[in-house]
Amino acid sequence: MVINIALRFILEVCALAFLAYWGFQSSQDLLIRLLLGIGLPLFIAILWGVFGSPAAPIPFKRFHRLLLELLIFGLAALALFFSGKPTLAIIYATTVLVNRLLIYLWDQ
Repeated sequence: MVINIALRFILEVCALAFLAYWGFQSSQDLLIRLLLGIGLPLFIAILWGVFGSPAAPIPFKRFHRLLLELLIFGLAALALFFSGKPTLAIIYATTVLVNRLLIYLWDQ
């Protein structure tokens, strides 16, 4: 069970990395690449830290937290897809779904 929680953390970090990768690939304009490559992952990390993490100061209830997870992990998978890595996007999204299902089934 501890492995599943560790996997969740790795998936969260990967989401930030995938969003950063997409941001840096998204434009020819350096300012836009910096904004998206650094700003978007930073915004997502703050959003998760405030509302979604287990130690969140303003924790969302189950349904809203699930929506937040769908938003963050879904954006990460889309970022991979639109960065030209559709196979990796499918593997990532499937891993996130299985991980979330196990979190629910094991009441973690």
